[in-house]
Amino acid sequence: MVLSSSSIESWVSDGDFFARASRQAILALIGVPLMLIAARAPRSFWRRWAWHLIIGALVLQAVVVVVGAGQSLYNNNWLYIGGFSLQPSELIKLGFVVWLALVVTRVAPIINDWRRADWREYALPLAPAVAGIMLVMLGNDLGTTVILAAMVLGSLYFGGVRLSIVSLITIVGSLGAAIAVQASDSRSERFAVWFEGCTDIASRYCYQTLQGWQALGDGGIFGVGLGNSTAKWSWLPEAETDFIFAVIGEELGLIGALLVVALFVVLAICFVRIIRRQVDPYAKLATAIAMIWIIGQAFVNIAVVLGLLPVLGVPLPFISAGGSSLVTTLLAVGIVLSFARHDPRAREQLR
Repeated sequence: MVLSSSSIESWVSDGDFFARASRQAILALIGVPLMLIAARAPRSFWRRWAWHLIIGALVLQAVVVVVGAGQSLYNNNWLYIGGFSLQPSELIKLGFVVWLALVVTRVAPIINDWRRADWREYALPLAPAVAGIMLVMLGNDLGTTVILAAMVLGSLYFGGVRLSIVSLITIVGSLGAAIAVQASDSRSERFAVWFEGCTDIASRYCYQTLQGWQALGDGGIFGVGLGNSTAKWSWLPEAETDFIFAVIGEELGLIGALLVVALFVVLAICFVRIIRRQVDPYAKLATAIAMIWIIGQAFVNIAVVLGLLPVLGVPLPFISAGGSSLVTTLLAVGIVLSFARHDPRAREQLR
């Protein structure tokens, strides 16, 4: 799908129909071995390196936002080093998987008894989570900010924090998000257009959504055939990344689109089965956070294409073009596989 959706733009920008798909294939060849290596690591490895990973990701994100703001290093939350590009916010997601599980399993009892505990006992350990969300927000990446916030709230819920406390944090966070949306003209206009409903294709924030709907409508039940999309001919912005699901719907039809949804449902079931089999709270929570990230991001991406959410700009995991997203999600799956491999219940059944 990356090859099909990116071929025209690849020819326009690089003079090669296969340029973007080739880059994605190379990154897949890097990501899959990394996933398999991660799957062989013991869970103690992830505990040991959790703080290193999250701190390194935050430092890189700070470089993008603070040091490189307005310079060549900064471009929509991307860090450019030589001929390579990196999105540190994707590393923050990966860091959240292993780091949040480590911290929340320790501070959840303290948060539940927050009236008797010193606020520093639970606020300071969770400070990097707040810092990560704020740095990504300052980088003008609203979609990733939403995913990171969902990962934090999900970690608190699955970590055993009382629902009343999680609800209160959600309300406070929603108020902060509303203020952040109103503080930016682009964000406030994007949400206003979504509330009112997209009808004017000339509108800057309606054009992409309406072109996506047009692509889905043209696909019908069976699609126009793989490679035969018309939306990818420079009509649909970000056809190979944020709106690749629209190209899937156009070329493979409703059947192809539902198949993609079904694959994510199967993946969610696999995550739940691994969570239920774990006896280690750390492994259980880390798997839950990875599930929230990958399945939640897929839901947001598809909902944006369907117009159920405002345009947020998040890729479809494993499918959209984007090396940082592909490699980090594959690593997250590798981490979950490492927990599944060391499942004591599975070993007991094999005996």
